[in-house]
Amino acid sequence: MTPPNDSSDLIMKGLISQKAAMKITTIESIIGTDAGGRGMKALIVPNDLHRAAITLTSLPANSSVVILSGFPCCVNHSPPTETDGPPGAISIARTALSLGHSVTLVTDECNELVFRAAAECLPEIEFEIFPAEKSMTKENEERMKNLVEKNCDLLVSCERAGPAKDGICYTMRGIDMNAKGLIAPIHKIVDMARELRPEVKYIAIGDGGNEMGMGKVIDKIRESDKIKDGDKIGAVTVCDFLIAASVSNWGGYALSGACAVLKNDENIGDNVDWVQKLVPSEEGEVALLERCVKVGCRDGVSGKMEATVDGMPLETSMNCLRNIRDAGK
Repeated sequence: MTPPNDSSDLIMKGLISQKAAMKITTIESIIGTDAGGRGMKALIVPNDLHRAAITLTSLPANSSVVILSGFPCCVNHSPPTETDGPPGAISIARTALSLGHSVTLVTDECNELVFRAAAECLPEIEFEIFPAEKSMTKENEERMKNLVEKNCDLLVSCERAGPAKDGICYTMRGIDMNAKGLIAPIHKIVDMARELRPEVKYIAIGDGGNEMGMGKVIDKIRESDKIKDGDKIGAVTVCDFLIAASVSNWGGYALSGACAVLKNDENIGDNVDWVQKLVPSEEGEVALLERCVKVGCRDGVSGKMEATVDGMPLETSMNCLRNIRDAGK
């Protein structure tokens, strides 16, 4: 039987077993229900979740993974950071660290407080923090270049604000976050990698069309009747593998879960619970969100300083995480 979304090519190349392919397709369907009502189901690139997980689990030992995150959409608050992004980014970091790699998390100065709170559970994470574009110096640019040249074997972005066709990063409501002095030009890291390290793959996760990596499906974003002003806000940065999800945190959980599926598949009988090792627990996620809220993080839809995500109750996200963990076993 051919798995849904036709992952037969990956199977034929020996990159994945049929059983694992079907499990990851199930995870892909869990995060693609369009619970946020933004038309994300139409932006899913079939098997990109599979390919992203294969890429992460196939990295040589002791590789360097760079994670880009931060969406300062709560522009009238300090910090302006939303609850969607930090949990997903930390989930990916947990997975990369557990696979034996180093992790550098990159975000803006305005988001630093929240991301450091989120990362308290993983002290091994290194941070690179950059100022808003108008405050960037030659030293900052050199720091970016050094990161790409010496400490970057894979790029992953999760709910990272991405520049539209005019170079501006917009919220879903069309607010210019650059004009508010909130956006560091982190997208330049991808540009530098394309130029200096073209072999480095780039995985992107988003849920609204205005995140880095969504350039891979920019035409669909502009045509969508569920993304208001898609032509204006649509992010143009292109990725190798796009994980479109109802909520970006869910995309992070999904990548972790898909990696666990592959590790379980290749290590049958090794008595390692890869889901437990690579995918966050519900208890851990609740604690993480509470730490973020304690330092001022807000729901990006409601604007409230509470442990909800994109206007949805916490239980909705925990139910998704639970389903991903179950599917990964």
